[in-house]
Amino acid sequence: MTRQPQTLNDPHFVAVPVTGYTRNDGRRVMSWITYAWQAFKTGRRLPRPDVVYASTPHILAPVAGWALARLHRARFVLEVRDLWPEAMVSLGYLRRGSLPHRLLRGLEVWLYRRADRIVMVADGWRDYFADADIDPSRLEWVSNSAEPADFYPRPDVYRPLRDRVPVRGRLFVYAGSHGPINGLNPLLDAATQLPEHTFVLIGDGHDKHALAARAQAERLTNVHFLNPVPKDELRAILGGADIGVHILTDSPVYAKGASPNKMYDYMAAGLPVVNNCPGEPDQLLADSGSGLTVPTAELAAGLRKFADLDDAALIEMGRAGRRHVEQHRSRSVMAARLQRMLDGLVDDNNR
Repeated sequence: MTRQPQTLNDPHFVAVPVTGYTRNDGRRVMSWITYAWQAFKTGRRLPRPDVVYASTPHILAPVAGWALARLHRARFVLEVRDLWPEAMVSLGYLRRGSLPHRLLRGLEVWLYRRADRIVMVADGWRDYFADADIDPSRLEWVSNSAEPADFYPRPDVYRPLRDRVPVRGRLFVYAGSHGPINGLNPLLDAATQLPEHTFVLIGDGHDKHALAARAQAERLTNVHFLNPVPKDELRAILGGADIGVHILTDSPVYAKGASPNKMYDYMAAGLPVVNNCPGEPDQLLADSGSGLTVPTAELAAGLRKFADLDDAALIEMGRAGRRHVEQHRSRSVMAARLQRMLDGLVDDNNR
């Protein structure tokens, strides 16, 4: 089955057909291959670019980017959003040292060494690139981000979050994927220990059905699952919660660095955050004064600590987080960093 490209109203984007998949098996890999090939074919027909910018939602997309850059004699920028294949090893999908791992690791390093610049979303990954003998001067940190101006309630357009579920006590919200990497069972464990408070999980993913079934079997009436909502709607309702929850499964790959989108969304919406991920997420909350990091085993205690704070304390923490994102981690701030780097590459190429 081939997924045909959808019609896009934005002339800056071109959709390409890819093969479909429903599981993490060979069909997903085939989808990656067809995307890389279709992207390359489409890029050949476009006007010559100064820079080809390729990102890694999967590792084959940058292969197409490198090929187009060579074809057009353009600069090649590689954006690393996930550490491939390190993430697959850490999460148990790939055995370190196996033939597939060696092949993917070889491709990864090959791409790194051919990129004119490497954009990394997590600053903590510098040591990882150093282990691959990548010149630090070719690295550029451009974090994931959020624009606080986008996060305002729109009760005239979107139904407020508190009107969608029955709420008692504090309202905790988790908005994001419900998959193995998110490790949401500890959040349900915490919900069993805080029955006087309300938990809303917004999104979808591989584990959502099992999580909902568990909540029903254990009669967790304080836990509610909502289907994914469009980004504009999420921005408009997120601030209706009291506290945002950022949680990831305990995995060595996250100790190397992380740049969690949902945390920036919470902070931009003015929510204080309880987080279980060490490293950069913890440092971000400490620098902004907008949250608390606890080990996964102590998640319930951390949530209770925040639930027991008065409204004024929570509101002030939320405002501090919003200010920090606006000044240091907004899309505008990060876009300016990226623009300076791209402009410099183009200027160098034209000399």
